Order: sequence, then C-alpha cells, then structure tokens
Amino acid sequence: MRQIKFGLYLPTGDFARARRVAQRAERQGFYSLSINDHLYSPMGERDPQLESFTTLSAIAAITTRIRLAPAVVAMSFRNPALLAKTASTLDCISNGRFIMGLGSGWQRTEYEAHGYRYPSTTERLDQLEDGIQVLKAMWTQDEPTYQGRFFSIKNAYNNPRPVQKPYPPLMLGGSGPKLLEIAARHADIALLTAPIYHDKDSVQDPTAAVKFTKAVLKRRIGQLRDLTRAAGRDPDSIELASLVFVRMARDKSQADAMVRQSAAQMGFPSEEAVRNSPGLLIGTPDEVKRELQSRIEEFGLTFFTAAIFGQEAYEMWVDEIMPAFQGKSEQ
Repeated sequence: MRQIKFGLYLPTGDFARARRVAQRAERQGFYSLSINDHLYSPMGERDPQLESFTTLSAIAAITTRIRLAPAVVAMSFRNPALLAKTASTLDCISNGRFIMGLGSGWQRTEYEAHGYRYPSTTERLDQLEDGIQVLKAMWTQDEPTYQGRFFSIKNAYNNPRPVQKPYPPLMLGGSGPKLLEIAARHADIALLTAPIYHDKDSVQDPTAAVKFTKAVLKRRIGQLRDLTRAAGRDPDSIELASLVFVRMARDKSQADAMVRQSAAQMGFPSEEAVRNSPGLLIGTPDEVKRELQSRIEEFGLTFFTAAIFGQEAYEMWVDEIMPAFQGKSEQ
C-alpha cells in the first residue's frame, strides 16, 4: 500500500515568488515541489524561465522536509556525468530529499536556439536510457565506469555520493511505448503524462491532452505493468504519478463554466471529456475529491503533482482536497 501524496508545481519565472510558494507549501503539508527543466519557457520563448537545478538547490537550502522533484529533466541538456554530479550535490544539500525526474526532451525550437542537436524521438529515448546507466554507475560505484552507445565514463569518481541509497528515486515522465519500456527497467516512479506529438506537449498542443483519455491511460498502465514483469520486476515496485492542471470554484455554476471554457479552448468533444481528462481536474471541491478518489481506485495513482490556477483554488486544494486524502493509502 502506498500513501497518497500531493506535489505542487512551482512558479518558473520569478524566484522570489517561487521561494514564498515553496516555504508555504512545506508548512501546508505538500509532499514535493516540482519545476520544469527548460532553457526557455514552453509558454513562450520570451517568458521568464529559471534554470531548474539552480532553483531547486536554493529551495533545498531554505526548506527541511519537502521533496524536490523536477518534472522532468531533459537528458539532452547535460552530459550525464555532470548530471550525476549535480544530482548528487542536490541530494546532499537537501539531506536526501531529491527525486530524479527524467525525460527525453521534446521542444525542438529550444534545442536549436541553444545550439543543441535535436535527434529523432527514438534516438533521444535511447540516449535517455544510456544516460540512466551513467547516473546509476556514478551513484553506486567506487570507480564508476560505463561504456554505452552514446555515453561513456572511466573512473568518474563521484564523491560525495547521494545521501539516499542506493540513489535518489528515478521518476520517468511520459507514456509513449519506448518510454514505458525504459520505465519498466529503471523507474521507481512513472509520471504518466500525455505523449508528445509534433515536438509539442499538451500545453503547446491541446490536442495531445484531448487524445490522452482515461482509456488510453488505463491501456498504458497495463502495458507498463506487463513490461515491468517482463523485465523481472514487480509491477507494484513502480509508483504511478500524475501531473494535473487544477481549476476549482465553490459555486457549481462557475465551476461548470470553467469546464465549458476548457472544452472550447482545448477542443474537447464534450464537457464530460474535460471532466474525465487525466491531465485536468476542474470542478467544485466535492467534484474534484470524487474524481481523485476514482483515479486512485481505478488506476492506482498515488502521487499527484498539481499546477493550480488561482488563489481561491489553491486555498480549497490545501484546506479541503489534501486533508481528505492525507493519511490514506491506495488499497
């Protein structure tokens, strides 16, 4: 049985605000804090965007309990040996509170703007798994050595190593077939988000969110469990997590209007499709609680990281949603 956990997505463009949010979230009982790993914002090239590891290191120094879980780090942006050292340092700074969120990277324009080669999706995913082998070697070996297709190290001494043993939890983000294969072999946490289409995520390309239905999520979870068994692991050893965009209103008519607005803006075929979208939680507090309970029971999700829109929704999330589930376990 796993405890139900709630993470919070940090503001990504203003550190003073991110610091305030982080300290408040720790007081209010959130399990983790997350930030994206982009060189410029996926919301727009000129929007402010803090670098993820620098930001999380600063947050680690002013918090004591809350975990730090980038959602998710693009393997392409850093040599994996450097990434292993950076992650080790952050785990030390936080005294063992780091979660290594990883992905293959996806925003082509961001790669090209900063001088990175943009490989095919298959190659980026192969690089992701190759890089994970480097991370594990440097986190666990006295004289880390690894020779892979893309990356290699030889006696890449990494001291101090992470506080967490054998290493920080690995959280892999996505739900495409190849990503699920890698997660089955390596992940401690699977952050099940809509697959990337046309080098855009579900924020830039709402059709991706529309396509990612509960039926698709259920099928992907089944595939992950089958792949995990085939890899010789217990499927229950991988925690299932979700990134959700939250809008709430206490007034039912106002909440229904939010649903209608989201359906129109994102291209959902119906209001019911919005309510059932795995990446969205929209409604009154009671509706949101029922929907969360349904997702826990139907899919086995136990770790929800929320991007919450509006102060009123935030307060309802903290005062009404989280207390209804904290201390509970997925059966």
